Amino acid sequence: MSDENLQPLFQIQRVYLKGLSLEQPNSPAIFLEPASPTIEVAVSTTAKKQDEFIYESTVTVTVTAKINDKVAFLVEAKQAGIFEVRHIPSEQLEPLLGIGCPNIVYPYLRANIADAITRAGFPPVHLSEINFEVFYRQQQKPTMNQPEEMLLAA
Repeated sequence: MSDENLQPLFQIQRVYLKGLSLEQPNSPAIFLEPASPTIEVAVSTTAKKQDEFIYESTVTVTVTAKINDKVAFLVEAKQAGIFEVRHIPSEQLEPLLGIGCPNIVYPYLRANIADAITRAGFPPVHLSEINFEVFYRQQQKPTMNQPEEMLLAA
């Protein structure tokens, strides 16, 4: 049977929290600060082939909250998914891994970050939606002034 007759297959095998780190270097004093924190968010994505038809897609988000010059908290979370991908044309594979898979993984990551920040004693940070198609296109055309990850202001 030739590859032309095989149906494309894209299937989620598993979505999981790959890593979660929370730091509160200025607690408990930071809880007594009257000012609201400024929030910085950095996002990056990776995709790695694990087996012949198995890929892992990972979205990493780092959230840094500062009050004046003091760090209130720093959260880094990595949410990953394992995907089975068969008979997808090669020109469609990279966009699938760079856009489709992060779109599936990211909502889980948003929930885990909000939960971790709340459990740390701070009001939850609700991350904005991300257009991973735009993000993917930006990563495809890096410039000298453009970082590898996307920074979001909240």
